[in-house]
Amino acid sequence: QVQFVESGGALVQAGGSLRLSCVVSKITVAMNTMGWYRQAPGKGRELIATISNGGSTNYADSVKGRFTMSRDDAKATFYLQMNSLKPEDSAVYFCNTAPGRYRYSWGQGTQVTVSS
Repeated sequence: QVQFVESGGALVQAGGSLRLSCVVSKITVAMNTMGWYRQAPGKGRELIATISNGGSTNYADSVKGRFTMSRDDAKATFYLQMNSLKPEDSAVYFCNTAPGRYRYSWGQGTQVTVSS
C-alpha cells in the first residue's frame, strides 16, 4: 500500500521560507510525474506544482518564481521549497501523483500558516 507522509509545515511570517518534504512508502510507475497540492479553508484542493521523472517542473501562476519542486527518488522523497511566502499561501499541503495518473489515497498533509 502506498502512503504519503508530508512534513515541514509551520507558522512563518510573510516573506519567509519553508521547505516541505513528502516521503512515499515506495516509488511506483505512476509517480513518474508527481505533484504538490494545497487546500485552504473553505476551498478545493489546488495543484500548484508538478515534476517529471526527468526533473521537468511546472507551476501554477500563483507560485511561479517563488516555489521550487524537486525529487530524490533514491530517498523516495519529494520536496517543495517555498520562498517569499504570502498570507494567501496558508493552506494544508499534500503530495500525490499528477493529474491523469493513478491517484493514491491522500496523506494527512502539512499545515502552512503565513502571518502578515
